[in-house]
Amino acid sequence: MSARHSISSGWTPRQPDPGRARAGGFTLLEILLSLALTALMLVALNTFVFSMGEIWGRGADVRLFDQHVRAVTRFLEHELRAAGLPPAALARSTPFGVQEIRPQSGTSENLLTFDLPAGSRLFTWPDAKRPLPEVVCSLQVRENEGLILLWHSRLEKNFDTDPPRETVVTPLVTGLSYDYYDPDSTRWTTETALKPDPAGGSTPLTPQRLRLKFTYGKLTRESVVTLPAPTEALPLF
Repeated sequence: MSARHSISSGWTPRQPDPGRARAGGFTLLEILLSLALTALMLVALNTFVFSMGEIWGRGADVRLFDQHVRAVTRFLEHELRAAGLPPAALARSTPFGVQEIRPQSGTSENLLTFDLPAGSRLFTWPDAKRPLPEVVCSLQVRENEGLILLWHSRLEKNFDTDPPRETVVTPLVTGLSYDYYDPDSTRWTTETALKPDPAGGSTPLTPQRLRLKFTYGKLTRESVVTLPAPTEALPLF
């Protein structure tokens, strides 16, 4: 009776649509194609990342070397500027001079010398509880050692007899030359050693600029540090 009722009422069981079933999913070919495209994109991305890292790594030494050169130059400019200010320097005087210094090696040498009333952050005092003031500093460049800062305080008991302490500012400085300005010819000259006094004095002339040569592997750089003129008062900055 139920079958007859179904036929008479026009109702028939609903059959699944094959086309609609395929539209709701992905075929195996589509899945494989998408996986292949994803793999290609990942390979290309990895190649790009590694190539950029390689390029960045190649220039790392150059960037770090340039940063080091700038840092050492700024440090020297800061220390020399402090030496050119009162009370280290008096008005109408020369805060920088050339003195005969006997380092720990025992060989005396004429070196550019200046005073730092408050010392420097590079100085380490092994015996004093606090840093001593009135520090006398000299600059020297040694082969295979770099730029050396020789220093000791005038307040030390054996200031006149003991050699100064030594601090390596940087091992990358391989040369120190001096620039002199001739007001008569209005020309600059660069000397690899301190220029003798043309008047016959025993003390060489004080330069107006220092020229530092930095070397790291095949990289070389040169920086120029100007010796500041003494001022009568503290600067406004």
